Amino acid sequence: MTRIIAIANQKGGVGKTTTCVNLAASLAATQRRVLLIDLDPQGNATMGCGINKMELERSTCDVLLGDATAADTIVSAPEGGFAVMPGNEDLTLAEVKLLQEIGREMKLRKALQPVVGLYDFILIDCPPSINMLTVNALTAADGVLIPMQCEYYALEGLSALLNTVEQVRDSVNPELEVYGLLRTMVDPRINLSNEVSEQLVDHFDDKVFRTVVPRNVRLAEAPSFGRPVLFHDSKSRGALAYLALAGEVLRREDERSTVHH
Repeated sequence: MTRIIAIANQKGGVGKTTTCVNLAASLAATQRRVLLIDLDPQGNATMGCGINKMELERSTCDVLLGDATAADTIVSAPEGGFAVMPGNEDLTLAEVKLLQEIGREMKLRKALQPVVGLYDFILIDCPPSINMLTVNALTAADGVLIPMQCEYYALEGLSALLNTVEQVRDSVNPELEVYGLLRTMVDPRINLSNEVSEQLVDHFDDKVFRTVVPRNVRLAEAPSFGRPVLFHDSKSRGALAYLALAGEVLRREDERSTVHH
């Protein structure tokens, strides 16, 4: 059973791309078959996997517009043992063009159908806004993973995203659910972090991953080397946090399959 997870938060700078790249690498390290889809015009996930976004033969933009198949667009991450559907600023064009198309929110979902069975996990890095690209991701996904910094206004942004999830669920994708909330860039010395953290757990209960991703230099510098932190410094706190997150994700999947059978 393939699990498709959109990693979304319309607030930028919360560790969304970092989470996408490093969770992909950590799941791949446990021998799972993983595809990362870069839907963010900034192309940071693509670059963070060691793929030059300026030199793509085909990109997620081509797939959304029907100019290329998913199978023809997917490439291997040079390090990390997972597959990537790369993206770059052409996605801005895709977003504009999609607005004129019928069934525009279904484009990614339909394009993925032929390849879905090849993977255990498909992780989609969404742009830091709620636009047609994000809606395509939410329509294709069965869960949304929301990375969050623990600060007061982070909670405000959350309600806008949850409303969008609700709208997508009511219109095109009744299966969609909040897969989990991930606390990122946490500095345990800051009391505010702890306070907001507690609020999140009170409000979302077991949807909040137990794993907390700390602020970590190794994690922050890994993208400039074009590799997941696991291959940059496997002993760093950042690498260990994403391995722990992958473990939690796999436990959740096991629990699900037990419930479903």
